[in-house]
Amino acid sequence: MTKTHRYIPMTEQDERDMLAVIGAASIDELFRDIPEAVRYKGRLPISEALDEAALLRHMQDLASRNASLDQYASFLGAGIYDHHIPVVINHVISRSEFYTAYTPYQPEISQGELQAIFEFQSYICELTGMKVANASMYDGATALAEAGVLASAVTKRKRIVVSRTVHPEARQILHTSARGLGLEIVEAPDANGVTDLEKLEALMTDDTAAVIVQSPNFFGCIEDVLAIEPMIHGRKGLLIMSANPLSLGLLESPGQLGADVVVGDAQPFGIASSLGGPTCGYFAVSEPLMRRIPGRIVGQTKDRDGKRGFVLTLQAREQHIRREKATSNICSNQALLALSASVYLSVMGKSGIREVANLNIQKAHYAADRIAQSKAMSLPFTSPFFNEFLVKLPEGVCPTALNAALMKEEFIGGLDVSRYYPELAGHMLVAVTERRTKAEIDQFAARLEGAV
Repeated sequence: MTKTHRYIPMTEQDERDMLAVIGAASIDELFRDIPEAVRYKGRLPISEALDEAALLRHMQDLASRNASLDQYASFLGAGIYDHHIPVVINHVISRSEFYTAYTPYQPEISQGELQAIFEFQSYICELTGMKVANASMYDGATALAEAGVLASAVTKRKRIVVSRTVHPEARQILHTSARGLGLEIVEAPDANGVTDLEKLEALMTDDTAAVIVQSPNFFGCIEDVLAIEPMIHGRKGLLIMSANPLSLGLLESPGQLGADVVVGDAQPFGIASSLGGPTCGYFAVSEPLMRRIPGRIVGQTKDRDGKRGFVLTLQAREQHIRREKATSNICSNQALLALSASVYLSVMGKSGIREVANLNIQKAHYAADRIAQSKAMSLPFTSPFFNEFLVKLPEGVCPTALNAALMKEEFIGGLDVSRYYPELAGHMLVAVTERRTKAEIDQFAARLEGAV
């Protein structure tokens, strides 16, 4: 490649030169080991090459077809939420020293990145009431699966009981992880939007490694974790709790409720929904489990001159230690998104987080009351909830068709939960965050009534 055209794709002459060096007559010859019968024949159904101006116009046209959260009022949650993102977050994470940073192996040149991750760990510990947090995970769902693996390794047991109110996609990932490790995953039934405690206890045995619950759960309902804690600890198993971190601004911390492992997704903390990801998972444990935690931990220390410094103090993955000693093969953390969460928490502070959490509760309950006023719709669950709730639609009304009608009115409706819970056909999961105004909630309720 010539220096004057450093970023231009290779020319035909470049291609001929490279083939000559390796002794191949053509590009096709490079793929001769692939059987002819399975090769794609013909031309791929894609457009011709576009110049830069035409490409920009094309991409802008595609982007304009998306239902932007700046234009549409979203009542969709189920794991990804439309929360306020302070403008300072994008300013900080757009700095090149952060958005180009990778794993901070060399502490002498990575102090900023290491401190940012250390602050994230500290915030998570304070929110969850746990002693140790790692330097983030891919997302909340993979963090939950890693927690199940940790519990099995610690207890030397193979049975994990997970509540059916845990996010269905997180449960799917747990099942996938369990298959390769020979773990038995048992799902506990639900009742009134929360875990059926009697049936949960009946499923526990002396071979149970852990119980996994989510609170607020997939339906937005608050679980009775205090009642579950003695059930599993009485059998010397671990209590794993998944939590929306924003709810911890008001609700009792999982550490105070007796949780051994706390996981979740930091997306509510200043991370854009971005059409579904990426996000940032958090993972916190009690002190005895510190060396079993997946990923890595950043610690605070002093250099030889007595100045404060930060280093990677624990890296328990295969790449760093013997495979048989590794706790997980989890690799690169979501450091840039963890930084977003840290900036959010720094900007909002304790009182701000509490205020935002309270706004979520108040607005969600106002919306639920407003929708329940309609004779056509009802709320099937009576359990306390945070910022999500289930709505039962009239007989024969399809949530998917209803959402299509709402989209025309510039409203993004709730989730059709029948894709995960067939018995709840005709039910819609609605999320209300601090971003929704009273006018938007009233209009949404009115549109729902009109559409059904």
